[in-house]
Amino acid sequence: MKKAIITGISGQDGYFLSKLLHSKGYEIHGVIRRNSSMSVGNLSLLPEEVRSRIVIHYGDLTDANFFAKLLAEERPDELYHLAAQSFVGYSFQNPSSTYDVNISGTLNVANAVKDYSPDTKMYFAATSEMFGQPDIVPQNEETPFKPRSPYAISKLAGFWTTKTYREAYGLFMANGICFNHESEVRGPEFVTRKISLAVADIARGSNKPLELGNLGARKDWGYAEDYVEGMRMMLNSKEPDDFVFGTGEVHTVREFTDEAFHVAGIPIRWEGEGIQERGVMGNGKVIVRVKRELYRPLESDNFLADYSKAEMKLGWKPKTKFKELVKLMVENDLNRRD
Repeated sequence: MKKAIITGISGQDGYFLSKLLHSKGYEIHGVIRRNSSMSVGNLSLLPEEVRSRIVIHYGDLTDANFFAKLLAEERPDELYHLAAQSFVGYSFQNPSSTYDVNISGTLNVANAVKDYSPDTKMYFAATSEMFGQPDIVPQNEETPFKPRSPYAISKLAGFWTTKTYREAYGLFMANGICFNHESEVRGPEFVTRKISLAVADIARGSNKPLELGNLGARKDWGYAEDYVEGMRMMLNSKEPDDFVFGTGEVHTVREFTDEAFHVAGIPIRWEGEGIQERGVMGNGKVIVRVKRELYRPLESDNFLADYSKAEMKLGWKPKTKFKELVKLMVENDLNRRD
């Protein structure tokens, strides 16, 4: 039986990866940052048969001794390093915390593998945000990085740490450059889930409009369940390498919002431009407003993934189309019970 450790197991990707590894017969260990309520986040949504089989280790990845001891004791076959401060907007508000968790935490993980469990295969969760505002479309593994947020900078440091340790010490360490991937368990602070939750509330009669920033921001959105399959494929390939995962389709925040309201059966039309733009129903009721405060200090978009390397070398390709993703998320929130 293979053993895997997942850092950040309580998040969206940890949820789907836990389900996948359980189905493959893994012994699963998860690392969760200690909190007063001992919350396990999205793991509470897993079926009992999966949740009960996961061994939880509470600790802080910025504590090098904690993770070194864990690796020395467990010596997993695979390590999925998903833990991060992953919200771009917050990284501008608190770059110091973002750097501590994402850079120091990743360095501690890499050093623990090198010093205490060098046979462990490690996956690092990189991001398309490292491309910034790319001039080259689509983006692949050779596209230059131009990060435009503290979050993207911190992830780029993790990417190069992983790559450098792989080459310097002959370790099996791999970077997954994942484009935006969403799901029904995405955090409410992320724009796609913010939209699906608000649309569901409006469909149930809420008078509170959905507030958004840049409606024209362009993203390559896929389904998280598809992407964790690529993560496992990377660690079960013959050689460690870096791979882009995405859909090869680009859509704007406005398009995502349009489709979400369509799924809920709510007609919407757009009026005005820029900060004055708003979405209204047929009766004139305003259901979407643009707020200047929700714009990023530096926009980072124009993302379009070229995942041909992953398809050729791993046999990976996305299964879920854009409209299917939006439908899945909105219907989940329409059916939720608070």
